[in-house]
Amino acid sequence: MKRERAADAIARDIEQRIITGALPDNSPLPAEKELGVEYGASRTVIREAITALTNRGMLENRPRFRPTVRKPGYEAAFDSMGGVVQHLTHGRDGVKTLYQSRIFLERALVREAALHAQTDDLRQLRSALANNHDAIDSSTEFYATDVAFHQVFYQIPRNPIFPAIHQAYTQWLAGHWQKMERSPERNTLNYESHRAIFEAILERDADAAEAALELHLNDAWEHVKTTFDVDAQH
Repeated sequence: MKRERAADAIARDIEQRIITGALPDNSPLPAEKELGVEYGASRTVIREAITALTNRGMLENRPRFRPTVRKPGYEAAFDSMGGVVQHLTHGRDGVKTLYQSRIFLERALVREAALHAQTDDLRQLRSALANNHDAIDSSTEFYATDVAFHQVFYQIPRNPIFPAIHQAYTQWLAGHWQKMERSPERNTLNYESHRAIFEAILERDADAAEAALELHLNDAWEHVKTTFDVDAQH
């Protein structure tokens, strides 16, 4: 118990140093031996503290490398949930539940884009759509440009939490989406859906943009649930 309390106290102190910037973001954590001397603790206790901080997303720990400081941010917060969320996607309704939350959010985002997108936002959407079109014949490139097109919607509100959410959705669902069978014909259908969303945004028609987005993502779900043998009623 004493050892556990010591590890917790050390973890809290290091966490505070990360938050205040005393330990800079992306810098290597001091060596275990150095930390042991500083805190008057054994290497075992120091390793327990490092494990706790890694689990909180405050450190990135890779084999044969010293842990790297990760100052807390929205990306780190969502990333720290990744293992749990990916586990949940393997359970009953897991993928569909997550995907439905994405539809709910993106419906609001495309409405925001239709009503408030600025000139530079529209330029980014147009460029992302053009890249999507050019990648129709390559499944790998089309997937990447598909992700990039949707990513623009998360950037338009200029709220840092939304890009972090998009990154999280991409990470959580990528393992499923990358296994999908794709063809130029299917990619063309998806591109046309993207184009319909973009044109509605250009017209500043929020209702049409939302409807096009919902149709697109619902159609994508029909495809993915068949691919992964997800029951229609789930």
